[in-house]
Amino acid sequence: MARVRGVQAPVRAFMDQGENLVVRRTLKDLIAGMQELTGDALLDPETVEREVQARDAQLANALSKDAQLTAVRGARAFLGDRLLRVAKPALILDPAAGPLVAVRMNILTRKSLGGLETDLQGRVLDRRGQPIPGLYAAGEVSGFGGGGVHGYRSLEGTFLGVCLFGGQVAGGAVAVGI
Repeated sequence: MARVRGVQAPVRAFMDQGENLVVRRTLKDLIAGMQELTGDALLDPETVEREVQARDAQLANALSKDAQLTAVRGARAFLGDRLLRVAKPALILDPAAGPLVAVRMNILTRKSLGGLETDLQGRVLDRRGQPIPGLYAAGEVSGFGGGGVHGYRSLEGTFLGVCLFGGQVAGGAVAVGI
C-alpha cells in the first residue's frame, strides 16, 4: 500500500500489516477485498455504493438532519474539540481524503454483566445450553455486557451500537423463525 501523508505511525502499521484490514482506493476494490478476506460475497456492491453516496450527500449538506453528522458538527463547534480532533469529517468517496479502509470484526465476549445466556442468533439458552423455543434476548440483558468488538480496553457507555446490532440479529432470527 502506498504511503498516505498525515497517517500516524500506529495507524499506518495497521494499514500495512493488519490481517483484518482491507485498504483500497476505490469502493469497488474495497468491497472486492472484503469479500476476498472473508471468503463470502455477503455485500451487494450496488447497495453499499448507494448507502455511501447517501452518507456523503448528507455530509455535503450543511443543513443535514442526519443525527450522527449533527452531533459531529455540534462537537466540532466546541473550541476544545476543534483543537483536539485529528481529522475533520470527509466525504468517503473523496479520493483526496485518503484510501478506504474496512475492518473485519469478530464477535467475542470478554466479560458479562450477567443476564441471560444466548447464542449468536439471540436465542436464550437453558442450563443445558439448548435454545428455549420462542425466547430471544438482545443487548445487556443477553449477557453481552459490552466486550468483544470494542477490544480489550473498551469504555463503559460505548456499547449501544453493538446492543442495537444484537437486537437486529435477534429480530432477524425471530422473523425467519430460527
